[in-house]
Amino acid sequence: MADARTVPALLLANTVTRPEKPAIREKLYGIWETWDWRDYADNVRACALGLRARGFGKGDKLAVIGDNRPHLYWAQLAAMCLGGSAVPVYQDSIARELSFVLNHAEAKVVVAEDQEQTDKILSIRDELPALELVVYSDPRGMMDYDEDILASFSDLLDAGRSAEGDFEALCREVKPEDIGLICYTSGTTGRPKGVMLSHENLVRTAEIYCKAEDVREGDDYLAYLPMAWVGDSLYGLCAALMVGSAINCPESPETLRRDLRELSPMGIIAPPRMWETMLSDILVRANDSSALKRRVFAYFRNVAEQVETCRVEGKPVPSGLRLRYRLGEFLVYGPVRDQLGFRRTRWALTGGAPLGPDTFRFFRSFGVNLKQVYGSTEVTGVISVQPDGQANPDTVGPVCDGVTVRIADTGEILVKSPGVFNGYYKAEEATEEAFDAEGWFRTGDAGLMDERGHIVVIDRAKDVGQLSDGSAYAPQFIENKLKFSPYISEVVSFGDKRPFICAMVAIDLNTVGNWAERQALAYTNYMDLSQKPEIYELIRGEIERINRGLPEAGRVKRFLLLGKDLDADDAEITRTRKLRRSFIADKYADVIEAFYSGGTSVELRTAVTFEDGREAFIDNRMQIQDAA
Repeated sequence: MADARTVPALLLANTVTRPEKPAIREKLYGIWETWDWRDYADNVRACALGLRARGFGKGDKLAVIGDNRPHLYWAQLAAMCLGGSAVPVYQDSIARELSFVLNHAEAKVVVAEDQEQTDKILSIRDELPALELVVYSDPRGMMDYDEDILASFSDLLDAGRSAEGDFEALCREVKPEDIGLICYTSGTTGRPKGVMLSHENLVRTAEIYCKAEDVREGDDYLAYLPMAWVGDSLYGLCAALMVGSAINCPESPETLRRDLRELSPMGIIAPPRMWETMLSDILVRANDSSALKRRVFAYFRNVAEQVETCRVEGKPVPSGLRLRYRLGEFLVYGPVRDQLGFRRTRWALTGGAPLGPDTFRFFRSFGVNLKQVYGSTEVTGVISVQPDGQANPDTVGPVCDGVTVRIADTGEILVKSPGVFNGYYKAEEATEEAFDAEGWFRTGDAGLMDERGHIVVIDRAKDVGQLSDGSAYAPQFIENKLKFSPYISEVVSFGDKRPFICAMVAIDLNTVGNWAERQALAYTNYMDLSQKPEIYELIRGEIERINRGLPEAGRVKRFLLLGKDLDADDAEITRTRKLRRSFIADKYADVIEAFYSGGTSVELRTAVTFEDGREAFIDNRMQIQDAA
């Protein structure tokens, strides 16, 4: 038998225990196609033997790039079953990012979703000496391609089905300590690093997660988050293998919200950005409705907030308030959840970055069992999960069973767990720096344990600072407060060793655009809209409203509206939408100088990077204004 602590062993076990239960679905042309566990394993087997016939074997690297598709999951598993490593890559990576990751990983095979992704790989082929095979899943547009390095996924499967080889025997050769997955970090402070995760890391952490969150056989998981994010491998691929839940691949990113509503998964995992976007959409729709509907929504929102306050404080909900909440469930909360796709949802998680407390409370008050999960790529995705009934916006819950956490004297959160990685690929010095002298993994997060044993994450340890008067300054806390406004997309705050806090704000084009239309305010593009005096007044009002709930030292005193949203292609944020603070501080150094020298405007040259790597520059004089 295959070692139970490997991913191939889980795959083979599912073909025995639940061969005809749904394993994965994909929506194509409006119809969900289903593969059961027997079909699922047959496709992995064919893919593995097809790869083996092309020379792929133990220790080799297979990269996948594209949206979440069954073929890409099968390819990753096939690589693992052969003793190789899967290397998922962000599907929106531009050429230079792809070149670095594929070169660094020494990828021998790349499986691409479609023509767009294949073209990106072919454009940098000369930069990838280790690359021997590019497999494309979707053949549309590929008919005239004749490069010798190319093969279709269907041809690979056909070759595997006719190839000789004992697939089960190959699976048995895989050891728990073999590296099954290399996930690259988001690169907030520099080049991404390849995190090596063993089969034991993946299997043991999936077991820990499924126990903590009560993931069950038959649960539906909507696979829409980037495959390159470790969470997709843990919460989707490995959790499904562990308990027999089903992965569901939406038709396209454009149909995601519709597919989510149609599927209504039992659980959903979404980054803060998605929760913030959903909330903005809800508030915009409420504001755009009739006067009666606006009053009904506002009334029952207030009722929901009162009930949630009672729950958080552990107080009984008064009977009259309880009755009003039940009426609100019928008139407002239930319909909102149904529109979002949470009709069957038992739990919802947010992670990857802090979620604003107001956003968190809103969804919980509307009956969404939203909870926080804390982890990182280096611990295979999970350290703690908030239990049902103990969710609150201030902590990320108690540590999961099997995980140990302690707080260093410096305030940094340290971790030991079965999920702690095996080091950074080809980066021994960085690996050594990631652990303290006693072997604890250094998360890089500043935090503490509260009286209940729940972890409180303050900020990235390197980002926590002080104002010049000694007042504490935690930029993420302030930024999250501001992003609760439906009109604000991104915020970058400054204040370390400065007399007060300033912020660069990127407006949300959809919500601000809708507001401008209601005011009959004409505009041509993002830049034009963001620099209008009326928009500055709108955002000033939002900042001042939020400032009133902050201590004096934590208030934003000056701000500037950016002429574009922050973009991963411009290296301002990572592919997981984390701020690259050092890069931003260098790029916008003139803005920071103007903030603190009393300037009322600044000449700003903004570089915009296109998908093909070309750059364009936009020169504008941007306003700087004060906030109370």
